[in-house]
Amino acid sequence: MFGFQILIALYLEQVLGYGAAATGLAMLPAAVMIGVVSLGFSARLNARFGERRMLLTGLALLAAALGLLTRLPVTGGYAVYLLPTRLLVGGGGLVLPAMTGLGMSAASPSDAGVVSGLFNTTQQVGGALGVAVLSTLAAARTKGLVADGRSAASALTGGYHLAFGIGASLVIAAFVIAFTVLRQPRTKPAPVPRACGRPAHRIPAHRDPHPAAHRVGRHRDHHLTAERAVGPLGRASAGGGASHRPPGAHAPAVAGVTRD
Repeated sequence: MFGFQILIALYLEQVLGYGAAATGLAMLPAAVMIGVVSLGFSARLNARFGERRMLLTGLALLAAALGLLTRLPVTGGYAVYLLPTRLLVGGGGLVLPAMTGLGMSAASPSDAGVVSGLFNTTQQVGGALGVAVLSTLAAARTKGLVADGRSAASALTGGYHLAFGIGASLVIAAFVIAFTVLRQPRTKPAPVPRACGRPAHRIPAHRDPHPAAHRVGRHRDHHLTAERAVGPLGRASAGGGASHRPPGAHAPAVAGVTRD
């Protein structure tokens, strides 16, 4: 993406004879389109359609722009041959945010800084390599055409055609890889906040696995307690009265209790 921008500037200056200011103004529509698309529309489009679809759409627009650049003539008008490609380059405004979102989608909060730095470094290195490779290929093609007797402008245009064609092939390859390999990252649903004042769930009481045995044990404890309350003299509190037994008499046995 960065390589063909430099090649277009060279084409404007060396083939069409533009000056520095005119070249900058001719490159301005592409920068405006990329800025408008990336800042004004990419976030909403990514949220609605997903980063993967937007990446594929942007790559298709860039491939179309590079394909049109392979038809640049030696003497051609800017509005007819270059302005449409400058507008299609606005697809880069979809590619860069989508690539950033996909590249950072699997990064944990603790690794976000490292992943972001690696992503930006890879992008800059890739752009520098693209400029070096495409410029080298264009220069080699131009040298060969000059050796064949072509004019300087025609040889330069032929060299740029080769570079633009290779760039379009690389973008198409990136489109195929993105279409077959990349998958839209799944978003985790946000946790639903608990409403204030909501009654807490009642925890079910523990169910006794042996209720009958425990009831028998509770009855036995109750009888023993009653026997201790009666005492050795056989006093009982029933209706406010009391009964006395002579010394040595045994207290009546309580049902279900065995006296030692």
